[in-house]
Amino acid sequence: MITPYNDEYFMKQAYQEAMKAFEMGEVPVGAVIVANNHIIARAHNLTEQLTDVTAHAEIQAITAASNSLGGKYLHGCTLFVTLEPCVMCGGALYWSQIDRVVFAARDEKRGAGKLGESIYHPKTLISNGIMENECSELMKTFFKSKR
Repeated sequence: MITPYNDEYFMKQAYQEAMKAFEMGEVPVGAVIVANNHIIARAHNLTEQLTDVTAHAEIQAITAASNSLGGKYLHGCTLFVTLEPCVMCGGALYWSQIDRVVFAARDEKRGAGKLGESIYHPKTLISNGIMENECSELMKTFFKSKR
């Protein structure tokens, strides 16, 4: 059976969330969490709106997904996010025990990858590169407009 629900489909959904953040003047990072090919959480950065440095898209999505599932662990779930999670978000993903993290663009300065994949739970699978160009361009456009 052919299904339209693949990694690219879900990353496009995360990108739509990033566009919402961009339009609000937030750093344009978007995320969705998927379970059984259903989006159970959508989020984007809200650090400026909430004046909260922890209001990253990933943290918002983890909270929404946990509420949706009625538990703190995200077993059987995948996070799709437009930018590599930072160390803070990597730690939160570790504690959520999420099965998989898919990110579009690397964050060379602040990405959790600087510490190696050991920041994620040992069972969490990590992949990246889907829509990398589009997500990188959105970030560049945002920061260029701020300078």
